[in-house]
Amino acid sequence: MNTAQLKAQIDSGNFQQTFAWLYQERAAAQPARYARALDQFAKLFGAERQVELFSAPGRSEVGGNHTDHQRGRVLAAGINLDVIAVASKNEEPVIRIQSEGFPMDTVDLRDLTVHPEESNQAISLIRGIAARFQQLGLEIGGFDAYTTSNVLKGSGLSSSAAFETLVGVILNCLYAGERANAVQLAQISQYAENVYFGKPCGLEDQMASSVGGLVSIDFQDSERPVVQQVQVDFSRFGYRLCVVDTGGNHADLTDDYAAMPQEMRSVAQVFGKQVLREVEPTEFYANLPQVRAHCSDRAVLRAFHFFADNERVPQQVAALEQGDFERFKRLVIESGRSSFMYLQNVYTCKNPAEQGLSLGLAISERLLGGKGAWRVHGGGLAGTIQAFVPEKSLEEYRVALEAVFGEGHCHVLSIRPVGGVRITSQTHA
Repeated sequence: MNTAQLKAQIDSGNFQQTFAWLYQERAAAQPARYARALDQFAKLFGAERQVELFSAPGRSEVGGNHTDHQRGRVLAAGINLDVIAVASKNEEPVIRIQSEGFPMDTVDLRDLTVHPEESNQAISLIRGIAARFQQLGLEIGGFDAYTTSNVLKGSGLSSSAAFETLVGVILNCLYAGERANAVQLAQISQYAENVYFGKPCGLEDQMASSVGGLVSIDFQDSERPVVQQVQVDFSRFGYRLCVVDTGGNHADLTDDYAAMPQEMRSVAQVFGKQVLREVEPTEFYANLPQVRAHCSDRAVLRAFHFFADNERVPQQVAALEQGDFERFKRLVIESGRSSFMYLQNVYTCKNPAEQGLSLGLAISERLLGGKGAWRVHGGGLAGTIQAFVPEKSLEEYRVALEAVFGEGHCHVLSIRPVGGVRITSQTHA
């Protein structure tokens, strides 16, 4: 279908079930959102082009804070905020992506080498994903796309992973015959971010966006991670998942983020290992004097956090599967306190006067103590906190947090049942 035909299908309500399944309480806003995207594509690339729709969600980390880069366990969820695309094959070896609010990115597929000048830019991700497809023997080709996102940049909801997943899904559907599965698409995205974008990230964000739902992921074998879907609806327990953007500045924090995996690896190296997952916890605790002789105290404390949070993930999964939400909340709070005290990623030592995350956590504890749960969300140091809020307290919580951090900074989220996907009128359960 061309843009006008697809827009007519949306206007007639043919996508109603799809939008309800993917977006839940946000479904009503989607017809107008997709229609605007189709209009923008038509203006840029032509109204008669045969087009398709694609979507990839942001993610919320629920358990396992900074465990993925040590090949540990995580619990993460795809959410009902996403990046969407209108895309169409072209006849050139060129990918053109116009993302709303940004200059157009153009990648010539005849040159898929690393371009150092593109590091930390979206174009590097596009080039890196195409390169990895080609290296894996997956067909690639040119396409034009218009994208728009409601996964806010810097929100801790992994807008970059959603964009990477989206590009991978488009290539996979338009050219590779959908031969790459969700796990492979996540690994391709991580490769692009590590090698082309220049960020030494783990695999959690990409996996949550690509797979979708609430997933427990064990990265012990990084080539073949174990992915387990966890069937749970937080609203069944009378709780809502909230992520609060405290408005912190991520600028100049690259060294702080890089220090966490580096320091954890320094502890692993004392035992002749590469990452902490390869070290037996009992061996670590039994040899603390030796570890401290070779590593900084902060590195030792960060190892304490890893071993404890890595064990908390399967406990969280078990609590949810057994319907024991009280235990699940206690584990969330334990994880948050471990991140604050031992991982030390709630504020940066470079600017101790700015502690938006600490303030958000303090307000959350005052409001939710004995009722809900709260923790730092994602990478930390600035950005977002996470809270599980009783539905009857949701409005009070939202008003209190937004009074401090600004209107619209408390995001009430739902878990999305699927990850990166081609959108049709039949894309629903």
